[in-house]
Amino acid sequence: MSAGLNIAQLEAVNYVQGPCLVLAGAGSGKTRVITMKIAHLIESGLDPKRIAAITFTNKAAAEMRERAKGLIGRKAKDIVICTFHALGVRLMREDGAVLGLKPQFSILDADDVTGILKDCGGSPDMATARQWQWTISAWKNQGLNASQAMAQAENDHERVIAEIMARYEERLTAYQSVDFDDLIGMPLKLLRDHAEVREKWQNLLGHVLVDEYQDTNATQYEVLKALVGQRGRFTAVGDDDQSIYGWRGATLDNLRKLPVDFPNLKVIKLEQNYRSTSAILRAANNVIQPNPKLFPKTLFSELGEGEPVRVVDADNEEHEAERAVARIQSLRATSKWKDLKDFAILYRANHQARMFEQALRRAQIPYKVSGGQSFFDRAEIKDLCAWFRLWINNDDDPAFLRAITTPKRGIGHTTLGQLGVYASQYKLSLFESLFSASLQNVLPARASGSLQEFGRYVNDLEYRARQTLGAEDARTFLLDFLKEIGYEQHLYDNEDSEKAAATRWTNVLEFCDWMSGRCGGQIDDAAGVSTTREVKNLLEVAQTIALLSTISEREQEQDVVTLSTLHASKGLEWPHVMLVGVNENILPFKMEQEPGSEVSGESLALRLQEERRLMYVGITRAQRTLAVSWTRRRKKGREMVAALPSRFIAEMALDQNTVKEDPREKLKALRAEFAKRAASAAQSPGG
Repeated sequence: MSAGLNIAQLEAVNYVQGPCLVLAGAGSGKTRVITMKIAHLIESGLDPKRIAAITFTNKAAAEMRERAKGLIGRKAKDIVICTFHALGVRLMREDGAVLGLKPQFSILDADDVTGILKDCGGSPDMATARQWQWTISAWKNQGLNASQAMAQAENDHERVIAEIMARYEERLTAYQSVDFDDLIGMPLKLLRDHAEVREKWQNLLGHVLVDEYQDTNATQYEVLKALVGQRGRFTAVGDDDQSIYGWRGATLDNLRKLPVDFPNLKVIKLEQNYRSTSAILRAANNVIQPNPKLFPKTLFSELGEGEPVRVVDADNEEHEAERAVARIQSLRATSKWKDLKDFAILYRANHQARMFEQALRRAQIPYKVSGGQSFFDRAEIKDLCAWFRLWINNDDDPAFLRAITTPKRGIGHTTLGQLGVYASQYKLSLFESLFSASLQNVLPARASGSLQEFGRYVNDLEYRARQTLGAEDARTFLLDFLKEIGYEQHLYDNEDSEKAAATRWTNVLEFCDWMSGRCGGQIDDAAGVSTTREVKNLLEVAQTIALLSTISEREQEQDVVTLSTLHASKGLEWPHVMLVGVNENILPFKMEQEPGSEVSGESLALRLQEERRLMYVGITRAQRTLAVSWTRRRKKGREMVAALPSRFIAEMALDQNTVKEDPREKLKALRAEFAKRAASAAQSPGG
């Protein structure tokens, strides 16, 4: 089973005696190593149920599950392969009672959290509430609660946010709800403060594997330590050179701590790259060289020297976009690479995409912008999810408010405001308050009657949803439910155009099909192949929704050019990559210290190191060719200002490693395009 592995990969797969850190350079086959190690653990006698593989995205978990299935077959379904957050949910559903949580607690999304914080802080301003949200999230990722945040607050601004955090914590307890940060923080509290829970999970998990270890934050590291205990049966796989999420709490301290906390740690480096040519890897190694090294390594490739890395200078952003499109046309006209999906344009910030989108549209080249709106972020999907959340947890106040007002049912804001006051006064959830005998004393009979009717309807829906079994049952129930609440009409009444309403309704029907499919039974996929899934009722499926980020588990690959931020490109690869906008103050992003700024020199140095790692990630996405472009002038407000190439271009470039882009390539591409259009015109009817 270990055929085809190099010596370092083989060592990483076979070492199971204790704690292991696998430093996996870009393109060095880390996912293969993880899945092979899972197979080796099972071959060595470890029950698949006692193996946990933790990833950072649902997509990575799905890919790992598929690979494991390909290697070990049906046993793969017993392995715990999930994100940190999904593992946190599992711990809390099973053992959260010791923290006062019901098993059917709700998971709030970012919008719910913002709404609650606005209320807690008495601010009508969404932007202010989001600032509070980010600060509170950062504190939670450091393992701080409201009282600890207050104790270490450095100024009045932080003290105010700590007070809001205290009120926010009270609301979450009352709502029997948690936010995404709690899915890490509360499991840590469970494991740290309750010995019986800690021992249960340490005995349950015989080996824990963590992918993208460099992206863990301080709390996630403590969870890992608590799960593996003194025995330290774990494998952490990561790359300090690809740590680019410092802004969301990821810390390289977790790599520094491993050898200290686990003195018998085995460190294995994967340095052979199977993705890129030597020319591209030399540029990557040169760029990352100035960063201080925790565990020095140098990537190498046996794929040959390949094309030199090209550095392209453009007059301005529009010219840069034109040159990028000309490069795509040239490579497609003069090489074996004809598919658009083989090309990617990568940039530092979302706003940089616009000029490239315009240029691609002018050239009639289809494209997709990576990191667009998630299916679950659409208003119509959030509406339905609010109903599901309310069935699962009647105490989920944000879900209650969304469900009772979508679609509108003649219950106004005044009535809901009075209900909220009543619920706060008696420390009840909004749903509980509906059936309180004294509610009629504060609300008119008609209003309280409407509220109770809504409550009875929710209870009826919850009962019916629990009775559904399998895909057909679930689909019938969902379509009946949508008809009963008049949701399709609600969409048409609230959209400016019929086309927009129809699109939203199509999304709703697709969502219903997807939900039903997850309820199991005999399922036919797009290719007409029948598979059997475990049969579940709709409520069991609904509990998992908050953790899912994509509607499709097997998205169809489209033949389009990819536009993506560098952050969103991590983990991906393309034969041809164009790294654009590589100017000072863009990449690296604004490194100069502004007048009056409190940012320390040390903080600026750490920021520069992370920006350099971002450049390294961009370079190592390329398999066969890489072009790096910068502009001599950039738009700033309404003016054009002089711009400088990024310092990373100088760090990357060796004379023999880079060449200037030849303007004749553009001419060649334009001639090829002109000939193609002329031929097309000659063949058209009337041509």
